[in-house]
Amino acid sequence: MAKFKKKNKASTTISVASLPDIVFMLLFFFMVTTVMREQDILVEQRLPQASQLQKLQKKTLISFLYIGEPRNTGLYGTEPRIQANDVLINPSDIVLWVNQEKDALSEAERDMITISLKVDREVKMGPISDVQYELREADARRILYASTQLLEN
Repeated sequence: MAKFKKKNKASTTISVASLPDIVFMLLFFFMVTTVMREQDILVEQRLPQASQLQKLQKKTLISFLYIGEPRNTGLYGTEPRIQANDVLINPSDIVLWVNQEKDALSEAERDMITISLKVDREVKMGPISDVQYELREADARRILYASTQLLEN
């Protein structure tokens, strides 16, 4: 009687030697392409339109103040509020906020801080002039009024 050899089945294992490389490539891809939101906007933001805009070169010297009607009107009311760094503040707190922002900068750049006002287009001039007065008291003389590009037809 003849002996028949049993055939060994082919190995079905998958090589995982390159798996860590693939995982790290995906990790680096998502780290590079993901944009982290710096602040949660708590007030309405419909910026006015302008025909002449100018971009600033050094964005690290810009601190943002948002002025508008609160999104949660049941909790904060319907009057325009001022937001700085994820917190709603009063105009009297602006001097303290500006000093904290200046302290975060190097000593050479403290006088070059620019305050960007992102004001909703429906806000009256009263709260804006209160903010301007407090910024003068805090010796923050460089003010930027944010707007969107006017589309010409």
